[in-house]
Amino acid sequence: MALVKIVKPEMVDDPVVREIFDWVTRMEGAVPNHFYVEMNFPEFFKAKLGATKVLWQMGELTLDEIQYVGIAVSKANGCPYCTAAFCTILNYGLNAGEDQVKRFVVEMENALSDPRQKCIVTFALKVNATPANITEEDIAGLRRIGLTDKGIVQLIHLVSDFASYNRLNLAVRTDYDYRDLWRHLAFGDKSPRAGH
Repeated sequence: MALVKIVKPEMVDDPVVREIFDWVTRMEGAVPNHFYVEMNFPEFFKAKLGATKVLWQMGELTLDEIQYVGIAVSKANGCPYCTAAFCTILNYGLNAGEDQVKRFVVEMENALSDPRQKCIVTFALKVNATPANITEEDIAGLRRIGLTDKGIVQLIHLVSDFASYNRLNLAVRTDYDYRDLWRHLAFGDKSPRAGH
């Protein structure tokens, strides 16, 4: 059980929140518990999701690439909840084949044949684990696949954004409400059955 209230209002009057809920329903099929946890601090929820929307829509990475980063970072941070959320968006919302998403969540960047996707995910995992160890060659690799300074900054902010969602869901033990398939593929028998 989550350590904070999961606030599920019967009606959402706020047009900004309603727009967020409509978008997530299109991407995931329903409003997941994470969004109701965020509603405990509605002022920040709107600002945070607004910033996430800018990261997802105004940069140089495609929505598919962004989900690969979200899955990889969330798995690396041990967050079954977020790992499943981004698998769901990639599979359900963006129509990526289920076998493709299954393979990625198990094998990570080794499942990617596209050099651009592989470079983005490898860089994201390095930023997540050891940001001070990023080298000029790492940045040059991103430039070779077509990212400009804007895309590089976007990617680094995406890693931080995903990690912040991981921390929130892990810390408050958001009740897991995704398919068990994603949690099991990412974490196997070590995966918690409830709580996150």
